Amino acid sequence: METLKILFAASMGAWFLSEILYKNILKSGDNDKKGKDQSTLNILWLAIPLSIASSVTVSYLTKIPISGEEWIYYAGVVLIWTGIILRFIIIRSLGKYFTVDVTIREDHKIKKEGFYKYVRHPSYAFSLLTSFGLGLYLNNWLSLILAFAIPFIAFSYRITVEERTLIEQFGEEYLEYRRKTKKLIPFIY
Repeated sequence: METLKILFAASMGAWFLSEILYKNILKSGDNDKKGKDQSTLNILWLAIPLSIASSVTVSYLTKIPISGEEWIYYAGVVLIWTGIILRFIIIRSLGKYFTVDVTIREDHKIKKEGFYKYVRHPSYAFSLLTSFGLGLYLNNWLSLILAFAIPFIAFSYRITVEERTLIEQFGEEYLEYRRKTKKLIPFIY
């Protein structure tokens, strides 16, 4: 169990560090069409720490276990790392078009390959997978709900704002792409 605690601490550290780096490095530039974010970045920066703090606190205050088996903790850590790594891959695949604030780059194009062939917002999907992993690791039903639901609501708002911006920029091309793909979960949602 000690190794598991170290893995969990390392995964949480990697999660925080990666998000802080993304926030500080991947901002929109001077030539980008800004002003479309509608505070979604600030909302996410409130929602995610709130979900983490509340889910961890609840796990100490209540005992509503998801499973009595040790596998749940390992599953949680695996999902946290999977979310972190796949989010990193997605961000790298978008390259210069990825910004932490809702922005249209100068020569912006809609990415439709790779994960984007199936899901319009894989970066958010993998961030939510990380949150889900946290909830599993905490092995508490209420913690799982808090860890996942709070960021899900924040990302849902962000997706609405982002898609409105993309429709405004790309019109029918984005609407057609949206008809062929799901928001967050391939073939489902």
